[in-house]
Amino acid sequence: MQKQFKNVGRYFSLVKIHHTLFSLPFAMIGLFLAFKETQSLVSIRSLLLVILCVLFARNTAMAFNRYADIEIDRKNPRTSGRELPRNIISKKAALAFIIINALLFMGSAYLLNILCFFLSPIALLVVMGYSFTKRFTALSHVFLGLGLALAPIGAYIAVTAHFAILPLLFSFSVIFWVAGFDIIYAMQDLAFDQSQKLKSLPVFLGKKNALLLSIIFHVISVGFLITAGLVGPFGKVYWAGMAVYTALIIYQHILVKPNDLSKVNLAFFTLNGIASVIYACFVIADLYI
Repeated sequence: MQKQFKNVGRYFSLVKIHHTLFSLPFAMIGLFLAFKETQSLVSIRSLLLVILCVLFARNTAMAFNRYADIEIDRKNPRTSGRELPRNIISKKAALAFIIINALLFMGSAYLLNILCFFLSPIALLVVMGYSFTKRFTALSHVFLGLGLALAPIGAYIAVTAHFAILPLLFSFSVIFWVAGFDIIYAMQDLAFDQSQKLKSLPVFLGKKNALLLSIIFHVISVGFLITAGLVGPFGKVYWAGMAVYTALIIYQHILVKPNDLSKVNLAFFTLNGIASVIYACFVIADLYI
């Protein structure tokens, strides 16, 4: 039994299961917005299926990223200790994990509605395609943001089976939010990426200008959330959540400086994870108060 748990834990480590915090809160925003707009009761079935879709899609994307980048990760001192470079998980096992999660994602989408099912292969192409972008474009961070941005609009479609402007505003915000903090995270690999001729905005712009662009991306992201607040059926609770979210976004830029990257992980995961969860709680609370 202990060995089985250890094996499962290896896969959780492979896909960094805790990083689901980046996409799940915005998926919940899209879902509860759909419940509110359709004036329907909160469906536990839909809630669980959306959570499963987010989980399976992210597992597929992250495992495929590790699979596609195994040789790059092996050369990078920061990533050489990961499961695939060390053969803790074999390439064959990783590929099986990717296929199983992709099929489970499509199956969960089918149980939501037929539109979600037909869109699910496109979603998989987007989230898996990100893995190759660093080989040919410095805008790989934006592609990552696009993958996570499918969460709010996808969850909305899960209930309504149609597109709408308001969840798209949340999706556009996610694109620039994720791209902004991924630029910060990529600063750690600047020298390695340069040596391997990999593309990133820190490589293309340099540390100082890349951090400046990260700030600009986050300003745009907050701008989309302000627009959503003005367009949507929101009140004071929403704007209180916006204030907290914006403060945390600003704080991460105070922590990271071109000549001091010691707090990148704090800025990358902790602050962004907390910001997304708090913001989602305020948005959902506003919808039902």
